[in-house]
Amino acid sequence: MDDTRPSVRESAQHVSTNRRGAVVAALMLAMALAALDATIVSTAVPQIVGDLGGFSVFSWLFSGYLLAVTVTLPVYGKLSDTFGRKPVLIAGSAVFLLGSLLCAVAWNMGALIAFRIVQGLGGGALQGTVQTLAADLYPLKERPKIQAKLSTVWAVAAVAGPGIGGVLAAYADWRWIFLVNLPIGAVALWLIARHLHEPQRSVRETTATRTRVDWAGALAVFACGGVLLTALVQAGVAWPWLSWPSLGLFGTGFALVAAVVLIERRAAEPIIPGWVWRRRTIAAVNLALGALGFLMVAPAVFLPTYAQSVLGLAPVAAGFVLSVWTLSWPVSAALSQHVYRRIGFRNTAMLGIGAAALILFAFPFLPYPGAAWQPTLLMLLLGGALGLFQLPLIVGVQSTVGWAERGTTTASVLFCRQTGQTIGAAVFGAVANGVLASRLGGASDLDSVTRALDAGTAPETTRAAIADAVHAVYMGAGCAAALAFAVLLVLAPRRFPVLVEQ
Repeated sequence: MDDTRPSVRESAQHVSTNRRGAVVAALMLAMALAALDATIVSTAVPQIVGDLGGFSVFSWLFSGYLLAVTVTLPVYGKLSDTFGRKPVLIAGSAVFLLGSLLCAVAWNMGALIAFRIVQGLGGGALQGTVQTLAADLYPLKERPKIQAKLSTVWAVAAVAGPGIGGVLAAYADWRWIFLVNLPIGAVALWLIARHLHEPQRSVRETTATRTRVDWAGALAVFACGGVLLTALVQAGVAWPWLSWPSLGLFGTGFALVAAVVLIERRAAEPIIPGWVWRRRTIAAVNLALGALGFLMVAPAVFLPTYAQSVLGLAPVAAGFVLSVWTLSWPVSAALSQHVYRRIGFRNTAMLGIGAAALILFAFPFLPYPGAAWQPTLLMLLLGGALGLFQLPLIVGVQSTVGWAERGTTTASVLFCRQTGQTIGAAVFGAVANGVLASRLGGASDLDSVTRALDAGTAPETTRAAIADAVHAVYMGAGCAAALAFAVLLVLAPRRFPVLVEQ
């Protein structure tokens, strides 16, 4: 008799495929929470300040969240290698949702900033653990698919986030910007809890590992990162670079760096293990993606000001000039596998960052004032180049380590990129303000000049000065891209030592 029912093996594969699809959906929802949170709040700032006050400190709505995410990334990475991805992702999601709920009921700006930091404490788990699980779920040859999906989530969030935030703030209430996270996060949590099943480890192995968790190192890393990133974010904004607050924070930060090194050397299972920097491949990727975070500040922060102040575009049109790179980035990332399978991870990344350097160096040569299509075309090309650069490095470095080291490795990569972004914001802000001061013959800053342009009281010389300031920022970004190219050329091995998958 012909039995047409599927075999046990086929049924198991079908269940596994369905389960993996549900987990991938949960990862995309979790990543959407982190991605939207970076963009959706910005457009509601006027309504938030009008309701709660605190205009002088509202920038900490973003800085506080960024600090919390950045300093917790290595901690969550190590914990996911110790306890597994599932409990860390569930705990981090729960903290993020708790922070979202608290933000929605904030009664003043100080409370909202504090609750945004709580959100960031959970956001570090979302960003790092989602990327690690993506590598766990897919073998090397299929890994670009999930990475392309996650890149698409970021692209859609970058385009849709400001619009969603504006609509909620205008037609509902700014508190819904945080409340909307709750149903999305609840669905993601349910899918993870129901469908994600990690390999079971022995009780002896689990118990031995848990007794070696480096909680002292985690606290030291958190304190060190918080102090140094606060110094970088606030110096030149809340106080001068050479003022006592800056010097005090930097001095304290460097003292904490020494404490972190001392604690981590003595720890049995350090939060930031030394092998992250002793292995050429991981160290090269960390430095290269740190440079990526640094250079990304140039278009993300300064291009909208350039488009409105120099090109005379409306805010919506200026946003489109920036957003086109989020269209070409995921497409290029998805197609990069066809390149790195032929020429390798390192050469593909060098091709991408080399092209990005040329594009960034080309920006200062645009005619003044120029047409909107010119920077739009450059941004479209830049997104394609960076997609060809970033994804091969992430896929490649995750493929050089086993399960027990993948969380730490992924977290170190993301930590370096976030740190580069924070440093870039501080450095490029100082560069732009310095160029403006020299061109306009006084102590000017980009914010005050932009307000004068919006009011229609600034002369043509001011527009030219803004163009020069943004050109200087793009030149600095081009130098960062060239540095990343040199790091890969000198430090990264020609072929990444990819492990044989079991």
